Amino acid sequence: MLEGKKIILGITGSIAAYKSAYLLRLLVKENAEVQVLMTKAAKEFITPVTMSALSGKPVLGEFFESSDGTWHSHVDLGLWADLMLVAPATANTMGKMAAGICDNLLLTTYLSAKCPVLVAPAMDLDMFRHPANKRSMEKLQEYGAVIIEPGTGELASGLSGKGRMEEPEIIVERIKEFFSAEEYKPLKGKKILITAGPTYEKLDPVRFIGNYSSGKMGFAIAEEAAKRGAEVILVAGPVKEKTVHASIKRVDAESAAEMKEACEKMFPFVDAAVMAAAVADYTPKDKVENKMKRTGDSLVLELVPTTDIAAMLGKMKRDDQTLVGFALETTDARKNAAGKLKRKNLDFIVLNTLEDKGAGFMVDTNKITIIDKENKIEEFPLKTKREVAFDIVYRLMSYLK
Repeated sequence: MLEGKKIILGITGSIAAYKSAYLLRLLVKENAEVQVLMTKAAKEFITPVTMSALSGKPVLGEFFESSDGTWHSHVDLGLWADLMLVAPATANTMGKMAAGICDNLLLTTYLSAKCPVLVAPAMDLDMFRHPANKRSMEKLQEYGAVIIEPGTGELASGLSGKGRMEEPEIIVERIKEFFSAEEYKPLKGKKILITAGPTYEKLDPVRFIGNYSSGKMGFAIAEEAAKRGAEVILVAGPVKEKTVHASIKRVDAESAAEMKEACEKMFPFVDAAVMAAAVADYTPKDKVENKMKRTGDSLVLELVPTTDIAAMLGKMKRDDQTLVGFALETTDARKNAAGKLKRKNLDFIVLNTLEDKGAGFMVDTNKITIIDKENKIEEFPLKTKREVAFDIVYRLMSYLK
């Protein structure tokens, strides 16, 4: 799959640079043509001689050779490559990439690249989770880069946590998946409706009933489906997440009623719908126009049921449509999920439970089980939500042939 692909491998100053030698070897074994770019700091961890021997090409690191004045054009490099991979990527380099700083050949090549960019971070756990570093990664994703989430384990500092550069074998598989999705576009011509995030049910102009959903799972599914060629309609509740892919049409909805109206309108025109939003089950019977004042020792609210959007679409569903639901459970998870699957006329349901550490709301990971109408059950380990999105969309593809 990688034969003949032109790949720039950017290496920055991290102890994880030793993995880059093995990563390069794997790419060359796949018959990819690899040009290595190294920062000055990277050369303190692994030598250019090693990388040159493995790639069969001179390693580039400076804008020009001091011996003969040869100029290395970052523009030409950016046009030459089919893909640019920065692995390992330090917090320093990602910060500069996000800010548009270009004080070395790797960074200027990144800013000139016309090709897709993949970034594999590597750093200590406190650096990785620092808000400044998180913002850098978010910016890079907004600009179109794909972040290959680091693994969790023992770090060079002696601490244990998230920050280890992903293993070379997995990075190569991610590259293959990326090219497969980019080239073959298995969902080209398909329209998919996806919901994401919470709904807010207003009590008055300043208060609401809501939940902790961040929308990360639904947005990741939307990005994955769009990468595979689908035209995506994303109905999003009030969240901070942003869409990147041009094939995603975003429709914002605050309340369950607004989300229901949007889904009811769009569903007849799509091939599939993925109901990943955490829609409120109840809404206040009476909305107050002005801010409620505190009076007395208690407040009694009367709530009425909202429309079950997934069940509504299940009744509307044609034979040529696929409907996917989500179930977040705390007890009797499989039993409750199987009941929702049948009751709402879903084709399959994605189950996660708060009993599993790292799954649920306001985290970047999830652990799911997929159950279909034939009661076939497939369990998945804890993964990033982007990786979980790949699993869900991959399953959805089998219904959309």
